[in-house]
Amino acid sequence: MTAEQYLAWEREQPARHEYFRGDVFAMAGGTPRHNALGAAVTIELGGALRGMPCRILSADQRIIAGEQDHYVYADVSVVCGELELHPGTADVLRNPSVVVEVLSKSTEAYDRGLKWEAYRRIPSVQDYLLLSQGAPHVEHYRRDPAGEWRYRVAEAGGSVTLSNSATLDVDAIYAGVFDVAGE
Repeated sequence: MTAEQYLAWEREQPARHEYFRGDVFAMAGGTPRHNALGAAVTIELGGALRGMPCRILSADQRIIAGEQDHYVYADVSVVCGELELHPGTADVLRNPSVVVEVLSKSTEAYDRGLKWEAYRRIPSVQDYLLLSQGAPHVEHYRRDPAGEWRYRVAEAGGSVTLSNSATLDVDAIYAGVFDVAGE
């Protein structure tokens, strides 16, 4: 399937699919805990980014992560500044600043491997967050001014400071999420 065929087909599908060099992959539905973490980090981002020229986008936002060879969906993405769409589309984001993935057993290797490789190729991405479903544990990759990626882990009682100085409280993200079913 070509990228153009994928985009036309995907727009008609009831479920989401990612695309990589001609192959199409169905996106599995998340557990209640997965979904609760996605919602909680969205709420925390909303407070941290208040007053900044940023927009938070849901898991339904398609992102181009290559030269029309890789289309993905993040659990949460943020655009700071003007939102840019891929030419000729009204639904493919080109410039996320922050990308968040909630780790699942079925997707963790992909989120840490091929998907992370794709996000690194997007010049606008400054922060990549990986949230564990098993414990209050946020892995943060942050692009420094020289373009190098720095890695840090924040756990219970800690916080994550994004490239734009917004700070996310780990306890606030994880408050109540272990009360719902997870993996």
